[in-house]
Amino acid sequence: MDYLQRFSLRHDVFPRDAKGKTFFTSPGTERLARRFARLARDPGVGLLTGDVGVGKTAAIRHLCHGLPRPDYQVVYLEMTATSPLGLYRQLASGLGLEPPGRKAQLWTALKEAMLHMVDEQGIQPLVVIDEAQHLPEEFLHELGALVTTGMDARCLATVWLLGPPLLRARLRMKSLAALDSRIAARIHLEPLADRDVFFDFLGHGFQAAGATSNLLADSAGELLFRASRGVPRTAAHLLREALMTAHEQDKNFIDDAVLESVLDQEALA
Repeated sequence: MDYLQRFSLRHDVFPRDAKGKTFFTSPGTERLARRFARLARDPGVGLLTGDVGVGKTAAIRHLCHGLPRPDYQVVYLEMTATSPLGLYRQLASGLGLEPPGRKAQLWTALKEAMLHMVDEQGIQPLVVIDEAQHLPEEFLHELGALVTTGMDARCLATVWLLGPPLLRARLRMKSLAALDSRIAARIHLEPLADRDVFFDFLGHGFQAAGATSNLLADSAGELLFRASRGVPRTAAHLLREALMTAHEQDKNFIDDAVLESVLDQEALA
């Protein structure tokens, strides 16, 4: 018997691929959802920043999961520490193209493909670029022109740039003023610093996983709140370790001793 069976859970309390009913909507992600919906309807460039672990990628994945198919084609780029040509090849592959060898040909092929998708097929491309702080400056300079038409300045694709706060500062540099002026939505995700919201987050995770009883002592929940500083990824990791530790200790819930043991192991206490 593993820990999921012991606690009658269908899956981890906070699965790494959380989306749909397993995703927790906080006030911050609710604001993001409104901006995301607007840019899905009226394509443009969005900027999503936040410290490591606050849930940027998870939130965008959840929102993309909710888009109607085949009205949208989502392309996710994460290998950003590469050349502009490498990025264009990734984008072409995501759009189902056989990328030409030369950059100029590839640029033309991408523009034509997006124009065909939008005007002929009624499909809206949506490009998510994770770890965008590593993008080469040349690519950032060209991004706006890539996703717009020359004649009417129509935006052919919605683009979301994801990264830490330094990405926001980088885009405000004078050399990138043209791209910065195109950003139609700016969202910064914070940790779940409000105690009530954090406990709603915990409750949602247990409920979505199928818990039928209280598996976390109130005092242990307070300790988790302080130790994680409200960062969802940290809290999810500590909770997963605590459930496994409680199972190993033949306990039916997480008490302070279990969580303190985990924190000692993680050197967070």
